[in-house]
Amino acid sequence: MRPVTIIGPVITTARLRLRPWRPEDAADALEIYGSAEIARWLTPALERMEGLDQMRAVLSRWITDPPSLPGRPAGRWAIEEIETARLAGSGQILPLPPSGVDLELGYQLKPSMWGRGLATEAGHALAHHAFAHGEEEVFAVVRPHNSRGARAARRIGMEWVGETDKYYDLRLQVFRYRKADLDISALDPRPVER
Repeated sequence: MRPVTIIGPVITTARLRLRPWRPEDAADALEIYGSAEIARWLTPALERMEGLDQMRAVLSRWITDPPSLPGRPAGRWAIEEIETARLAGSGQILPLPPSGVDLELGYQLKPSMWGRGLATEAGHALAHHAFAHGEEEVFAVVRPHNSRGARAARRIGMEWVGETDKYYDLRLQVFRYRKADLDISALDPRPVER
């Protein structure tokens, strides 16, 4: 497992920096959220972005009105490769509907970044963040035919706990990661010099 460093809103691993979104990220974000291959797994939580203007508007909302759960680690991050400073994807810790009690760990990568273990690394980083901020468990919800999403959840170390229609009014596979299942000693509280 790679060490994770958390400094304010930035989460850093050996290869990735999860940082707040910026308005200039819109074109890269559109490569993720404008992709039919990705968006089909995200609806109804997020519809496919149809163009740069729509993506800019969504990013603006994410930046100016971040998810707020008092005392809980909800948020949205741009996932950036440290070596190249290229945007690789998006990560989230968000309350699951309808009650918002359960937290969903989510991540989407640009298709050009698939197959390099970045989703696993980002998922570990987000789990570390949640657990370092007092959460005892996080969930991933995956549509039954989304084999890529299910594999990524398992690679992170999440346990399949069954299917439900509790979230989003859809039949979904549920994966859970408990704090006790993660080697929290890999969390490095010291700043990373880059």
